[in-house]
Amino acid sequence: MKITRNSLETNVGPSDWFTGTVYIDTVATAAEPSRLAAASVHFTPGARTAWHTHPFGQTIFVIEGIGLCQREGGPIEVIRPGDRVYFEPDENHWHGATADRFMTHLAMQEVDDSGSPVTWGKQVSDEEYATDS
Repeated sequence: MKITRNSLETNVGPSDWFTGTVYIDTVATAAEPSRLAAASVHFTPGARTAWHTHPFGQTIFVIEGIGLCQREGGPIEVIRPGDRVYFEPDENHWHGATADRFMTHLAMQEVDDSGSPVTWGKQVSDEEYATDS
C-alpha cells in the first residue's frame, strides 16, 4: 500500500487543450507497471475540451453538473451525474459543460509507451458546440 498525500496544486487547463476556464486536479499518475492516469476535471459553463483521442481509450465519470460529449460524426449527447462514457481507442471526441451549468468529471485513461495519454486536435468551434446543445 502507498498513500500519496495531496501536495499538488489545482491547475488551470491549458488554452490549447480547452475552450473556456477548466481546472484540473491530478488523481493518479501512471507508475509502472500500471498505465493508469486519472484527473478530476472541473468545467465552468461553456467550457470544453478540444477534439482529441486516447491511445487506449478513455472513461469519464460525471460527478456533478450537466455536460455534453460527442464523438466525431455522432450527435452531441447530454451527460449527468453518475453517467459513464467510454471513448474507444483513437476515437476522436470532445466533452465539457453545458452553456449554463458547471460540470465535473473523473477522467481515466492509460498512457502509451512514451507516457502520453492523449493526442490533442483542433478546438471545438462555437458552431460545433452550439449544434443540438
